[in-house]
Amino acid sequence: MRVKVGILGHFGEGFNFLDGQTIKTKTVTEELQNQLGKNQVLKIDTHGGWKTLLKAPFQVFCALKSSLNVLIFPAHHGLRVYAPLVSFQRRFFKKRKIHYIVIGGWLPQLLTRCKYLSRALKKFDGIYVETNAMKSALEEQGLENVYVMPNCKKLAILSENELIYPTGLPYKLCIFSRVMKEKGIDTAVEIIKRVNDKLGYTAFSLDIYGPIIDDNKDWFEEIQRDFPKYITYKGCVSANKSVEVLRDYYAMLFPTHFYTEGVPGTIIDAYAAGIPVISAKWESFADVIDEGITGIGYQFDDLQALEAVLIEVANYPKMLLDMKINCIEKARQYTPSTTIKVMIEKLTGI
Repeated sequence: MRVKVGILGHFGEGFNFLDGQTIKTKTVTEELQNQLGKNQVLKIDTHGGWKTLLKAPFQVFCALKSSLNVLIFPAHHGLRVYAPLVSFQRRFFKKRKIHYIVIGGWLPQLLTRCKYLSRALKKFDGIYVETNAMKSALEEQGLENVYVMPNCKKLAILSENELIYPTGLPYKLCIFSRVMKEKGIDTAVEIIKRVNDKLGYTAFSLDIYGPIIDDNKDWFEEIQRDFPKYITYKGCVSANKSVEVLRDYYAMLFPTHFYTEGVPGTIIDAYAAGIPVISAKWESFADVIDEGITGIGYQFDDLQALEAVLIEVANYPKMLLDMKINCIEKARQYTPSTTIKVMIEKLTGI
């Protein structure tokens, strides 16, 4: 008997991965199990790097043979293997539907360099991207099977009476992401130090949360040596504790250097905790942050613009506090039961 959905994704069974790929794969899978029943969802774990990729043809065959719909969740390297395999093997299972759930915002750029992937993905029944900007970019490349399905998280969104309105100095800021250069950690540290020096008092503190990426450990240890007392690395927080930790903060900083971010899970965490976001204007910024309503943006990779925003916030702190209710309302757009609707409609026999 075939199940309704077979999922090829990075579950990392036996490990505690906190990256966006694993979290989204598990979140979407759990929601499908809730809506379809656990016995209708087959999970195949692609964790294991290149060793697992050697098993990929057999994993794909198993998924197609056993499921009416096959969903894949690969990142950059995995996509180069799984998309062509699924597209090719589907020839032998003509009644199957195949779907690709995209994690992040990098796919349009990759396809401009890898035309063979475009050819494979055009044969999919659905490609589910996180933002309208990504959908438009892929349609310009000739893909007609693209749907918008924002990132999602299963979080306990605060109610209005649970919101915390911090008072007094310093205004507590946080970063909640992988600790790596590309996430703008050093940018945030430099600018907060500069702003506090210019103002002549400690207007802002900064707490940094998240796993330190292996090849960034030496770099991060070096910048940590120069942390003033108001900047601290706080380690990792489990996914189900994010709202509890974030609710006490004044705002989240998102100074990313990745222009092709999708819908960052960390911003969903912030919204659920009722804290607005001060962010670089990456490609899909307008899809995720409502300027002046759930956060404030500054010109991408413009440190002076970030400095100006923080000085303005220090002078008018009520500006961000007034956004807190808007944030929890926005968070409801990113619940699994809401975002998954577009894909449920495309699945065979559901």
